[in-house]
Amino acid sequence: MVVLDGIVMGPTHCAFENCIQSIANIQQGVFCAEHDILHFGLCHIKNCNSPKAENSQTCQVHQHNWQSHIIRFGQQTLLGIHRIIRHSEEEQHIWLPQVNRQQPVHDEIQAPNQQHTNYFIAPRFYCVETICAPCGVVIAWTKFAKAESPTNILEFLDSVYPTADLQPNYVCIDKACLLLRTAVQHGAWDVWGQTTRFIVDSYHYINHHTTDYICQKWCNPAPLNGSAPNLVIVENDKQGNPHYKQAFNTQACEQLNAWIGGFQSSVNKMNVENFNWTMHSLLFIHTQQIIKKQQKKRNNNPVLRAEESDENEEIDN
Repeated sequence: MVVLDGIVMGPTHCAFENCIQSIANIQQGVFCAEHDILHFGLCHIKNCNSPKAENSQTCQVHQHNWQSHIIRFGQQTLLGIHRIIRHSEEEQHIWLPQVNRQQPVHDEIQAPNQQHTNYFIAPRFYCVETICAPCGVVIAWTKFAKAESPTNILEFLDSVYPTADLQPNYVCIDKACLLLRTAVQHGAWDVWGQTTRFIVDSYHYINHHTTDYICQKWCNPAPLNGSAPNLVIVENDKQGNPHYKQAFNTQACEQLNAWIGGFQSSVNKMNVENFNWTMHSLLFIHTQQIIKKQQKKRNNNPVLRAEESDENEEIDN
């Protein structure tokens, strides 16, 4: 089994359409080195090749767009201050307006598909997607520029597991039912269906509709009808009473994201290259820590230590 999940974070990249290269001037620029040369001195409204006015990012014709952007940016800063005040859970201020906080509907594709008509602000990578083993070891990671869509997830899986002999038996992800539907529609299930089953992690599965037949039948993380005996095991409690238990930790990526989120404010300010290096180093350190914990656990368990010794003897023979 492998577990997938994404965390909304990432560096800024070139504002030019479909370009995800690092920005040449990370402090003030919005273009990579190539597109910065092509648009040097030109109006930052798309499809406008007029020269920029002095102390502005647009030509004289589009000055109203630039002024609107400056005003809107100021308002966003003020709203940000209000949000910080409202986030205080300990104090309730009667002078603050009541805010209805609604949880996002699960399995919606949270894609910032806003069509910008200008190059005023550099866009940001939408999320970092990771593939983990249930123990927490990171297998692979990537960045999604625009959305954590099922299509992007399938392409990521295809790049990590290009052949059937490498594909895992189970892929656990919060939107497994959407992933399954997309794979069937695009023909990818002809390949993945031979080796793999997409299941929802236990945390998100309780929020999926019981009327969703495909999700309930094919994406259940712990079916008790015998259709997936490797996912459920029987364990005895302290009193010796047997009970069902999930065989794998389906929250491995959620636990990883909780740790990565602590570095979000720092790494989001980096350029693409530094972000990639830092993120790879963090995930490497995390993996090394998990391996050390697993080894310590094996050393403290006489049964596991005996099994490992038997395996080594078989290899030697």
